[in-house]
Formats: sequence, structure tokens, C-alpha cells
Amino acid sequence: MADWTDLTYAVVDVEGNGQQPPDLVELAVVPITGGVIGEPVSWLVRPAEPIKYYATRIHGLRNQDVADAPEFAAIEVEVARALGTAVLVAHNAHVDLDVLGRKFGDGWQRPEVFDTLKLARRLVPGQDSYRLGALVEYFKLTEELPEGLTPHRATYDALVTARLFVELATRARSLEELRGDPPGGGEGETPSLF
Repeated sequence: MADWTDLTYAVVDVEGNGQQPPDLVELAVVPITGGVIGEPVSWLVRPAEPIKYYATRIHGLRNQDVADAPEFAAIEVEVARALGTAVLVAHNAHVDLDVLGRKFGDGWQRPEVFDTLKLARRLVPGQDSYRLGALVEYFKLTEELPEGLTPHRATYDALVTARLFVELATRARSLEELRGDPPGGGEGETPSLF
């Protein structure tokens, strides 16, 4: 049986502009190597369309905050390098991956993905809510976070998602169990995004 710490992970969180489909305004990536959470890297991104007021109410980013930020094309190589790992992790992953898929285009090969929302539902049944904020509170994941981080900003959300993933992965007895493979190793399913 493989251990989850044998793989390298990139925990990702994106914040959008509130348009349909949403465009990227902030992105953070937190590496996990050997089971240890690394330093986050983040980018502000100038979207093609303005940030809607209700998106600002969620994450606090205004159009003037990203007016001088680069467009995604200018940071695409850096982001690809940060994500260039064996496995991606995100909470409610399809949202983040849909945005990244649109930004990277058809050439992006999506790696294996662990969705902490689905993992929490499977590994910690019976919770009243599986929203990231509720799980952060349940597992007390905000202790000793860097100063100035706030919920719904990409770096905060990526860091607490990384902590949540480590908590959930530690509860799984093996990488196979984390993936949801049936006992005995047969043909299991890879974590599904949908």
C-alpha cells in the first residue's frame, strides 16, 4: 500500500470576477511535499471583464486592486510551474479547475485531483456543513496562520485547504483509501470532480 506522502501536491484556490463564466482575479498555490505544507505563492490577475460588486463583497478585491496586475498570459508559465506536480488539491475543485482550464486552454492536461469537499464528505461523515469555513472551524485550521490573511482570499483559502487535506489524508490509512479505491486493490475510481 502506498502512503499519501509519497506524492507531491499543489493546493490551489482561485478568486473570480463574478462574471459568467468567471474570470481569474487572484490565484494561490500551496505545495505539499512529503506530507509537509510549503510556502504559498500567489498572484493578482487583471481580468478581461471588470469585477462585479457581489464578487467584491465576497473576496474584497476591487477593480482598482487589479488594475496594474498582469494579465494571465504574463504569468502563465509561473503558474504552470507552481501547478506542475503529480496531484492538484482544491475545495469544491470543479470551480477552480474550470477557471484554470479556460485560462490554460486546450493544451492543459489536468492531473489527478483530490477535492477536499468530497473527501470530507467521505472521511468525516455526519457534519452539518462541508463548506470550507465550517470545516476550518471544525478542525481548528486557522492557528498560527500568517498575519493579514482573510477568508475568501486565495492565499488564506489555499492554506486552510492544504491543512484540511493533510488532516483528511492522515485519516485515510493509505493512498488507495484516500483515492476511494476498494479494499484489495481492484479497479478503483480516481477522485471524481463531478
